[in-house]
Amino acid sequence: MKYQAILFDLDGTLLDTLTDLANCMNSVLLRHGFPTHLPEKYKHFVGDGVERLVWRAVPEEKRDPVTLEKCLAAMLEEYGRRWMENTGPYPGVPELLDALTERNLKMAIFSNKNDEFTQLTVREFLAKWRFETVVGARPSVPKKPDPTTPLAIARELGIAPAGFLYVGDTGTDMQTATAAGMHAVGALWGFREADELLRSGAQVLVKKPVDILQLL
Repeated sequence: MKYQAILFDLDGTLLDTLTDLANCMNSVLLRHGFPTHLPEKYKHFVGDGVERLVWRAVPEEKRDPVTLEKCLAAMLEEYGRRWMENTGPYPGVPELLDALTERNLKMAIFSNKNDEFTQLTVREFLAKWRFETVVGARPSVPKKPDPTTPLAIARELGIAPAGFLYVGDTGTDMQTATAAGMHAVGALWGFREADELLRSGAQVLVKKPVDILQLL
């Protein structure tokens, strides 16, 4: 069928947020006397919400509830000050969004990123384009790979799930797309590798953002 809408992940798909996330988490680790990690390592720490990011970054022997809670609070505070130091759209993303807008494709965003920061980053870096809805992680929103939110977005837009391209860069995104009955598109410019995306249900892989236009 002809695709009528596209649902995007945010971090690792539309925006390159890795350096800011890594720098902020490493600052928290240093503050607590813990070893830091190379930015590349954070490609496998992010994607499942800030709580999982903190859990993965903190040394295994220090993952008691009190320490994790303190590190989580510190990470939210640190990121709240430094979230836009290095963040920006990936090369080719503005051109893709322009082309999708010209084709009158409806666009939406669903992220496991804290909703406050999801809204902030979208307003700062993606305000030029219209997204029908932007949803981040909050207590009332089941996180990926739960398909509840993508299905709710489909109902809101009045488009069957099969009419959506779902573009993301992690296995969690591909699992979410599959569970929602959307066409799972794996973004190879993001945080994870092709093998993970394919294992998790990617129906197609794209090397650069404009390649998505070929699916239309």
